[in-house]
Amino acid sequence: MKKNFSSFMVSRPVLLITGILLIATSLRAPVTGIAPLLTMIHKTFALTTFATGTLTTLPLLAFAFASPFCVLLARHYGLERSLMLGLVLITSGIFIRSSGTVSMLFAGSAVIGLGIAIANVLLPALLKRDFPKNITTLTAVYAFVSGVAAAVFSGCVVPLATLPSSNWMRALELFAILPLLTIAVWLPQLRNHTQPVAETASPQTFHTKIWQSSLAWYVTLFLGLNSLIYYTVITWLPNILTAAGYSLQEAGSLHGLTQLATAIPGLVLVPTLHRFKNHKVMAAGTTIITGIALLGLLCWPHHATIWTTLFGFGTGASFIMALSFISLRAGTVRQASALSGMAQTIGYTIAAAAPPLVGALHDTSGSWSAPIALCITTCGIMAVCGYAAGSSRQL
Repeated sequence: MKKNFSSFMVSRPVLLITGILLIATSLRAPVTGIAPLLTMIHKTFALTTFATGTLTTLPLLAFAFASPFCVLLARHYGLERSLMLGLVLITSGIFIRSSGTVSMLFAGSAVIGLGIAIANVLLPALLKRDFPKNITTLTAVYAFVSGVAAAVFSGCVVPLATLPSSNWMRALELFAILPLLTIAVWLPQLRNHTQPVAETASPQTFHTKIWQSSLAWYVTLFLGLNSLIYYTVITWLPNILTAAGYSLQEAGSLHGLTQLATAIPGLVLVPTLHRFKNHKVMAAGTTIITGIALLGLLCWPHHATIWTTLFGFGTGASFIMALSFISLRAGTVRQASALSGMAQTIGYTIAAAAPPLVGALHDTSGSWSAPIALCITTCGIMAVCGYAAGSSRQL
């Protein structure tokens, strides 16, 4: 009996960590993996470029507006069951999106966003509750796993869509493989009905004076502008590359490389950021790397392997730092929760507006030069915000 109990106590954390990492595989791939297929979707439904860009931003809008309420869901149903609901929504959204009609294409994208919102908010809460001494390590690992999964799907989706017996709808359906596997692995966790810690951000955290703090706004804008640049480029990168002479398959591979590069900084920055009090140069420096990558993509697109790798590294590093600033710049747990709610809601709302508008700018100007130049200019503003957010002071 004691042996069986000991085996359970050893196997349960292993099974739980496996489930956490599998959840991570569905946090990005279903959203970013559609980008290499946007040209095919555009032709199938004769969508405007603005409408095509909305397919990426609908999940972001769902995340921005649903995130504050996910904690209320977890407090009522428990973390484990709420995360299962998120997985079911992601899986359902993938199949709805692939059903072959315009309305279901957009509806499915929104449902995917709701599912990812639940997982994005509650997964860190689960780590804080069950692995308080290993939050940094597990966060770095699951961020890396998320990037690898997104990279693999981005690289494979075009070849799968162009098979003789396939099309882009069948290729998108394959995104359901990982969430379905995750659901099977997560089932044993449903016996638990545990709550998130009291300090986890919820709608109540918005009713604070945090919105009057200039430092809070610098952190928010640093996160929001980085997300704006990342999701704009990641949405239109395959189109930018094909316009520069790359094949759709090559563009898909480079799209995957970009996402893989975003995962690398987490393995280095997450364990080391807390050792420094001042992050001004680091925050501005990673933004400059992003700007250099975009300038290279604009002026020397034939070296896209270099520029896409640099872009992924720069935006990935900035994202890690922006999330870290939420806790580093807060003086109390309550302030951290309030700043998290503010930064992520405002940040992802800003990011969601960009891809469709940039698509419309492309249609107006007739090239990708103006959109890329706009992103480079945004990098300048972001560098200023990052420099200010990276100061050693707290709220």
